[in-house]
Amino acid sequence: MKKESSQPEKTQLSRGLKSRHVQLIAIGGTIGTGLFLGAGQSIHLAGPSILIAYLITGLVCFLLMRALGELLLSDLNTHSYIDFIKQYLGERAGFVAGWTYWVCWITIAMAEITAAGEYMQFWWPKLPQWLPGLVILILLLGLNSINVSAFGETEFWFAIIKIAAIIALIAVGVGMVLFSVKTPVGHASLSNLVNYGGFMPHGIKGLVLSFQMVLFSFIGIEMVGMTASETADPKTVIPKAINDIPLRIILFYVGSLFFLMAMYPWQYFSAAHSPFVQVFTNLGIRSAAAIINFVVLTAAASSCNSALFSTGRMLFSLNYGGKSKFAKRMGTLSTRQVPRNALWVSTLVIGLAVILNLLMPGKVFSLIASVSTTCFIFIWGAIVLAHIKYRKQAGTHVATKFRMPLYPLSDYFILVFLAFIAVVLCLKSETLIALIAALIWIGALYVAKSVGDRVHSKVEEIKEDE
Repeated sequence: MKKESSQPEKTQLSRGLKSRHVQLIAIGGTIGTGLFLGAGQSIHLAGPSILIAYLITGLVCFLLMRALGELLLSDLNTHSYIDFIKQYLGERAGFVAGWTYWVCWITIAMAEITAAGEYMQFWWPKLPQWLPGLVILILLLGLNSINVSAFGETEFWFAIIKIAAIIALIAVGVGMVLFSVKTPVGHASLSNLVNYGGFMPHGIKGLVLSFQMVLFSFIGIEMVGMTASETADPKTVIPKAINDIPLRIILFYVGSLFFLMAMYPWQYFSAAHSPFVQVFTNLGIRSAAAIINFVVLTAAASSCNSALFSTGRMLFSLNYGGKSKFAKRMGTLSTRQVPRNALWVSTLVIGLAVILNLLMPGKVFSLIASVSTTCFIFIWGAIVLAHIKYRKQAGTHVATKFRMPLYPLSDYFILVFLAFIAVVLCLKSETLIALIAALIWIGALYVAKSVGDRVHSKVEEIKEDE
């Protein structure tokens, strides 16, 4: 009788993602609560100078993606960029990075379903904050369990809605500024960017403190590295998705916030609510505010969708080929070539956000955003270090034409920026707590891997002696 393999090959992950899916995933995955909700906190801290923070962070993210793209295209047989971290920085670094990345996306999904509850309260103020997030989570689990094409198609249309809304908002902003439309606190004008305390009203300190939430806005941009193994034509699709990033950043992030603050003075924005919704609510355009609120709700669902995809694939990859009962279950694909068991476990952990929102309503988003940002500093730093090691080993024999511009200066520029963000996290008590927690987590993972390796080595020695 033919024995069935309980561990399908990694190549059995279907290449069901089309070019249009990856193109939209590349930008759609990052347009979430970090921009739509977190921008309120950033503007509150930095005022109009927040645009500088977005431009600098956008440049760093583009260079990071070029480094990641070069790694991915150097070996298309790898499952994810975690494989490159293992290859160039060692098994322990890969183990820590993999589990940290899983936790990062878990926290992002928690933030998204938390934000979803806040958005729904726009229509139903008395609705429990935890309920909408739970419903969205269950629906997205069902979609992700079908096949990778279902995920890609869902994310494609989520991203279309977000992008269309931002373009429409920019168009409205241009019209209001050109015709100097009257508002409850003056007129829509470019002068709003400098009339209320200047372009940098809180000085350098305010700008510096805003970088934490700005960086959180870009989290997810590296998700292209998780789609490579399920993309039909990665050699063509991945470079195009990465090279389009700068234009999209300028248009969607900088453009939308620029006209938002031109339409309505920045100092009237609340740090606790979406500035996109606030603008139209304050202008008295209730229907427009409701539409924007629907869009930001869609954005939260979209980012949660991306989180489920990433956590499911990462948990599958981390346990693939494992010998424990848990590893065998997590490292197995369904008949539809989807890591269904890994998706279910990730979803259950994400669901803890529902309990957190019951215990500490209104405080979960900021806490989770801080933890997620801290963990991603480590992940992005590991990608850059792996790229540096790869280039040093490759020398003049680089395996791809899609090379990192200005290497190695660009790599070191990214590392300096990430170190700067780590310092910023030390300046506020809540973010400092998140930084310390993340460092303890990373240290614990490293120790656990070291101890596990030693125990495994001893067991093998005993078996050999017998």
